[in-house]
Amino acid sequence: RVLDGAILVLCGVAGVQSQSMTVDRQMRRYRVPRLAFVNKLDRSGANPRRVVEGLREKLRHNAVLMQIPIGLEADFSGVVDLVRMKAVRFEGDSGEHVVEGEIPEELRTEAEAAREEMLDAVSMFSDELTEAILEERVTEELVHQAVRKGVLSLELTPVFVGSAYKNKGVQPLLDAVTRYLPS
Repeated sequence: RVLDGAILVLCGVAGVQSQSMTVDRQMRRYRVPRLAFVNKLDRSGANPRRVVEGLREKLRHNAVLMQIPIGLEADFSGVVDLVRMKAVRFEGDSGEHVVEGEIPEELRTEAEAAREEMLDAVSMFSDELTEAILEERVTEELVHQAVRKGVLSLELTPVFVGSAYKNKGVQPLLDAVTRYLPS
């Protein structure tokens, strides 16, 4: 086996395209665990939620957003990590400075709703996480273990967002590769 994991890169504007379907068909045939990355969120017309819906409807993935964008199009500046509930911004000419901080107040409600949705989907892969959710003692490690289990069983596709052109969102994606895909 040459390939033990993959990243399905999708356009934030066009969404799931015919070549996305072809690549996904190959991944299914060879049972390759995957993450999804919604790219080009700095372009006009970007809509990551529409892309996730396309993943669910057209490709039949159990796709779950692990991040939400901070701004879109020209205002895109970073992501909200739904596991850690932190804002991650990428500063510098090429996004080389990763700056963590508090979630902007205007995104807090959306982030909490997205986190609930993410935890609901991910908890299907861990009874321990389900118990922790009910007892309100969720830890990052429990979430990571459940996501990894879902990815390796090919029953979960965690979705990350960003803009590769400006290197925004790439570092958390690479962290996810080491955390969730086979070693």
